[in-house]
Amino acid sequence: MKKVLLTITFTLISFLLFAQTTTKYKISFDNAVHHEAEVSITYTNLEKKVLEVRMSRTSPGRYALHEFAKNVYGVKATDGNGNELEITRPDPHQWNISGHDGTVVFEYTLFANRGDGTYSQVDETHAHLNMPATFAWARDYEHRPIEIEFDIREDLNWKIATQLKPLGDNIFYAGDLYYFLDSPVEIADFHERQESVDGQLIKMALHTPATDSEVDEYFAKVMAIVNAQRDVFGELPEFDYDEYVFLNCFMPNASGDGMEHRNSTIVTNSKPLDEPLGETSIGTVSHEFIHVWNVERIRPASLEPFDFEEANMSGELWFAEGFTSYYTNLILARAGIRTETEYVEGLAGGLNYVFNHPGRRYFSPVEMSYQAPFVDAARSVDPVNRENTFISYYTYGSVLGLALDLSLRNLDGDKNLDDFMKLVWQEFGKTEVPYTNRDIEATLAQYAGKDFATEFFSKYIFDSQMPDYDRLFESVGVDFGKANPGKASLGTNVRIQNGVGILTSNAIKDSPIYEAGISGADEIISIGGIRLSTVESVDDILTNYKPGDEVEIVFDRWGEQKTAVVTLGEDQRYKTSISNSSQSDRSSWIQAN
Repeated sequence: MKKVLLTITFTLISFLLFAQTTTKYKISFDNAVHHEAEVSITYTNLEKKVLEVRMSRTSPGRYALHEFAKNVYGVKATDGNGNELEITRPDPHQWNISGHDGTVVFEYTLFANRGDGTYSQVDETHAHLNMPATFAWARDYEHRPIEIEFDIREDLNWKIATQLKPLGDNIFYAGDLYYFLDSPVEIADFHERQESVDGQLIKMALHTPATDSEVDEYFAKVMAIVNAQRDVFGELPEFDYDEYVFLNCFMPNASGDGMEHRNSTIVTNSKPLDEPLGETSIGTVSHEFIHVWNVERIRPASLEPFDFEEANMSGELWFAEGFTSYYTNLILARAGIRTETEYVEGLAGGLNYVFNHPGRRYFSPVEMSYQAPFVDAARSVDPVNRENTFISYYTYGSVLGLALDLSLRNLDGDKNLDDFMKLVWQEFGKTEVPYTNRDIEATLAQYAGKDFATEFFSKYIFDSQMPDYDRLFESVGVDFGKANPGKASLGTNVRIQNGVGILTSNAIKDSPIYEAGISGADEIISIGGIRLSTVESVDDILTNYKPGDEVEIVFDRWGEQKTAVVTLGEDQRYKTSISNSSQSDRSSWIQAN
């Protein structure tokens, strides 16, 4: 009886699915040599009102605005009998079609020539498609299922890789618009590998010149990453259609990037054709796969529902992107791709950036997260002062993830970040209940105690204080201190170019060069009487000085020569290194629990 009921239920669900009106897309690439694709969309069973067709302005995983409509032209709309319909433009991103008979065929040409995690690229090497950058869609019909036919170039031996459900004959299915727009596609003559993990397939489509042995070695590292990350969260998510696919495109015409999606990721790199595959973008692979838990399913409430028409602002990116970044390199060490020494010494980069950045006086990690619409591949033409005001939530969150991990390990009860992330996964990821910053704080209180959670969040998340890394590193056998004690510094990097010194950024606030009134537009002629045209670097001069010394700097500002006396500071850079203390403490931290 139970089997009969299940059969009836499945039949009813199948009937309802197929009874839904389906939006049908088709894309072809006859003029790929000139980066063009031809797109048609067929809408049927429409209401008797104006059809509003739009291009997105955002893309899943990106938080800033991107004007995808600028690459759309040759637009035409016809009704069910082939009659051309009137099109009006209420704004730069939308086409209104009126006078239809319930059917509209919307057609256009797309120019696409950037292969990364946001845009699309069409040429005779591949069709690299991020859906929001490629396909228009209609308001009020987002709920409808979608079928898309890819008219691929068989003369180029193209194949299709995507998280979309295959229906056969190069036709694929998405249950609604959001899943469709979240499903990138790589169409090329690519390498393919796959391996089963806990009953689900992990697949890789790798578009790059490489030998079979190179691809095998690379995929083995990918799978080592997958397994190490599964151990962090205790299990893989339940992937739709029981598959996850890495869409890796390492070609000189691509741009370096990585972008997560629900059951796939795009990883791109501008690798030259003759360069060995090696470990190309393996860190990006690590970062993006962690997102199948943290972001795709452990998801900030501020990103739900994702808005394809406006920028998406979230105050939780320090956790969503930052804790993901903490695990990125840690997983490489656990997977045997990086040594413990390489991992520990690499920690200094992020710590230097956050410790020495004046932006902490302006914004907390939550507020840094709010800046994403301005910095996440956003475009602007006016100068900004981010050297003094903005710390990447990726790096800021990463060093806080490190601090939380080490702090938990100093509590009683064998606590650690892995087990906390397992709890977060059970509370918010597996259930797919969106979270807020306060939810993460409450979960930390549940795991480590209210006093610990309140102090950590009040000092380091909602405020900009720095944890006591000296004590935390000492507890795991890592030395943490100044990289160059006693070395004189101007506090802002100066590059010698055409015989004069040029600041590589705006002057860093409160640095010696900032306090002396020297700005990014000035050209430094000499330091301490030594002309910069006679040395290779500023360090060649500063090596003769110590912190606290005064030095005269001559510089040119818009044709007028000026002089400033600068009081040199001490080089503020830190280093991290393995100490001679307890090996077991360090190994228990870096290796999986």
